Amino acid sequence: MVLGGMRGMTGLLWETSLLDPEEGIRFRGLSIPDCQKLLPAAKPDGEPLPEGLLWLLLTGKILPVHSCSYTVMLSPPYLVQVPTRGQVNALSKELRSRAAVPDHVYKAIDALPVSAHPMTQFATGVLALQVQSEFQKAYEKGIPKSKYWEPTYEDSLSLIAQVPVVGAYVYRRIYKNGQIIPKDDSLDYGANFSHMLGFDSPEMHELMRLYVTIHSDHEGGNVSAHTGHLVASALSDPYLSFAAALNGLAGPLHGLANQEVLLWIKSVVDECGENMTKEQLKDYVWKTLNSGKVVPGFGHGVLRKTDPRYMCQREFALKHLPDDPLFQLVSKLYEVVPPILTELGKVKNPWPNVDAHSGVLLNHYGLTEARYFTVLFGVSRSIGICSQLIWDRALGLALERPKSVTMEWLENYCKKSA
Repeated sequence: MVLGGMRGMTGLLWETSLLDPEEGIRFRGLSIPDCQKLLPAAKPDGEPLPEGLLWLLLTGKILPVHSCSYTVMLSPPYLVQVPTRGQVNALSKELRSRAAVPDHVYKAIDALPVSAHPMTQFATGVLALQVQSEFQKAYEKGIPKSKYWEPTYEDSLSLIAQVPVVGAYVYRRIYKNGQIIPKDDSLDYGANFSHMLGFDSPEMHELMRLYVTIHSDHEGGNVSAHTGHLVASALSDPYLSFAAALNGLAGPLHGLANQEVLLWIKSVVDECGENMTKEQLKDYVWKTLNSGKVVPGFGHGVLRKTDPRYMCQREFALKHLPDDPLFQLVSKLYEVVPPILTELGKVKNPWPNVDAHSGVLLNHYGLTEARYFTVLFGVSRSIGICSQLIWDRALGLALERPKSVTMEWLENYCKKSA
């Protein structure tokens, strides 16, 4: 574990979600199909509203059957509270009331070259929001520890409300000549984000609701979630903590992978054409692997089966864009890549993850700028990280301080154990 990135080591409390290697993610006990079925949607049989998931992460409890009122049955016999449409609408209204971004944030972003990576600009904007931190003000006034969660809650809700505005500003600044689209207070969280980016089709609104929901949280051990938790354990406020998390998310082995997938898929098309055979695709996959590279979008540090987040995006594509050429290519990759990775014998999980599909969906609706995709991930992840930060402070979790060792210590330990 010392040299293996602490892979699989149990060392964190993360209330809002739990990742099972075989089953995938559960948000407060609910799987992704559960969330799609049970959380309020903008329209009948539509995708869940991200505000509903936020409500669930903040307040959801799994309780014994006899102790709960409006609930959903889980197995074993436990019940989980889910929000009503009225509760979700109220939370959506609350977020809209907090979404205004101060001018100094835009000025901080504008101080960077337009050519700066979108994640650099986004993280800079989030850090600039820290000026308004209620937690910092309360801490400086001597707030008791038992009340730390209250200004953390205020900061977290404001941050969640503001990051789509900041993220959309970055997109329009880089790719649309700085022509900014203001928020629309008649729209929900996901649809408004899509609108501010410049995409107003009902299908894109639905996709953004799904995207934000499924990317919001993935328990606490991944780089961005763990970074946010670690920094917050020093009582850094949510803005500082989430900005740090974004810098972890920007790494190629974490959130940046979603841009790499679409770029790789387009390289396949450039070399083989859109109507390639499975044999041609196999040859290209082997060419990628033999060059010392990985096939992006396949494998996961915890999961040992196909990522449920991949499957719900596949279902979305089958419903809305079954004839899209890149979707058809992704479907072929689903058949071709896992057997090849299994044949290599070095991969514990040869199945596709969430990144294998998201770029193709976004590309279909016109959001083609792959370098920007990680910002979408970052906006989404604010919901999970900030929800848990509130619980960190409410539970009074300790400063994180694991033990490290030197290589010499490790060598001596191994010799003694031999």
